[in-house]
Amino acid sequence: YCIFFPLSLFSSDAICNFVICNDSSLRSQPIIFNPDFFVEKLRHEKPEVFTELVVSNITRLIDLPGAELAQLMGEEDPKLPGANSTASGFFRSLMSLKRKEKGVVFGSPLTEEGIAQVSQLIEYLHKNLRAEGLFRVPGNSIRQQILKDALNSGTDIDLDSGEFHSNDVATLLKMFLGELPEPLLTHKHFHAHLKIADLTLFDEKGNKTSTPDKERQIEALQLLFLILPAPNRSLLKLLLDLLYQTAKKQDKNKMSAHNLALMFAPHILWPRNVTANDLQENITKLNNGVTFMIKHSQKLFKAPVYIRECARLHYLGSRAHTSKDDLDLLTSSGSKELQPLKSQKRSRLDSCHQEETQQRTEEALKELFRHVHNMPDSAKKKKLIRQFNKHPTAVTPGSDVPTSPAPRRTRSRSFSGLIKRKVLGTPVILERKSRDTTPEPVRVSKENVQLLQKCGSPAHMSPVKLKSLESRKEESCRRMRARLLSKDSSSL
Repeated sequence: YCIFFPLSLFSSDAICNFVICNDSSLRSQPIIFNPDFFVEKLRHEKPEVFTELVVSNITRLIDLPGAELAQLMGEEDPKLPGANSTASGFFRSLMSLKRKEKGVVFGSPLTEEGIAQVSQLIEYLHKNLRAEGLFRVPGNSIRQQILKDALNSGTDIDLDSGEFHSNDVATLLKMFLGELPEPLLTHKHFHAHLKIADLTLFDEKGNKTSTPDKERQIEALQLLFLILPAPNRSLLKLLLDLLYQTAKKQDKNKMSAHNLALMFAPHILWPRNVTANDLQENITKLNNGVTFMIKHSQKLFKAPVYIRECARLHYLGSRAHTSKDDLDLLTSSGSKELQPLKSQKRSRLDSCHQEETQQRTEEALKELFRHVHNMPDSAKKKKLIRQFNKHPTAVTPGSDVPTSPAPRRTRSRSFSGLIKRKVLGTPVILERKSRDTTPEPVRVSKENVQLLQKCGSPAHMSPVKLKSLESRKEESCRRMRARLLSKDSSSL
């Protein structure tokens, strides 16, 4: 099975055919990947977020005053040259009269249907780029009218039949662009294009030069084209591709990129109902701007890398660095490795919790001891201090009370307890002695000293001597027990 994406999410020049394909017969087919997929998705689903993202980067490259920025955002009506002029000439009145005669394709706002009809003309011209003076030499007016009526009516046209000439089709394409209600690059983008033409390089001292900064101009045009209406952007891409291929054949058709810009700048960039006199100061900038678009048309319809990254992160976020397949591999093959990590993390949390609890307990004990230490001398105070001394973590702030518990001999009234204390010693005393920070010196009896001197160090004894020493110790212990029993029984 195959999963297809709708064409509305993509531009006309990049369409993703397949995303998932489990059919063995289709696996050998090439898969077209659209690198601007998330850019197109963001523009289609959240146009306000997309526009704000793009415009913020445009203003980083070119300086747009408040009014021109509001015009670019569509918040204000664009103020265009010649709009307030009272001069009315024959050329301006003729152009306005032509645009009143609206048809289905010609003279109407740009639609997908109109692009589909005009794309037939562009496709035909791609096959006939060698005609000399293409787009400059006018065609036959009668054949142009027949072709125009056919396009407006939506009838099928066979341009390869030989009935029409390439000059007829080229002139009709310019006519279609000239009769649009607004230029292909729209009125609200007009001032931004003028500012892009002023982007120049700086010298080592930071002074502005007259050399155009091509990299910044390409980046600014990429951003500006991203916020064009979708039909305008699609047709602009088709048109600039055609003009780029035409300029590559200039050795045959005698039409360079600059000559083509002179033919098309009035139709795709100049504001409507203006003359050359209205654009005296800016006409050179506009023509050079269209020339630049034709020469670099293959780079202008790719979103900048940072726009792609922002759009991708908008949808994927932190998950973008790990694909779904990687996550599946981690959960299946690495499940045994993840469990120890979880147990280690849990143990670290438990230890931290225990340390925190212990610290709070010690602070509470310190506060309580201070309170007891400040009490007046009494039997109760001495009793509480003795209880504190029993706790190993008791802290005495500057008092002369010993911090380590003093060893106490527990009394036992039984006969067996007396024997245990004599022979084995008291467990409580041994435990307290082991917790004491300052170990007491080991007491060695005279008998043991004499044995050690005779036998030497236990580490250097032979097994026979060590065995005899142990037997002698056991015999002495037996005698001591017998002596103690006889003494206790006689006293009783």
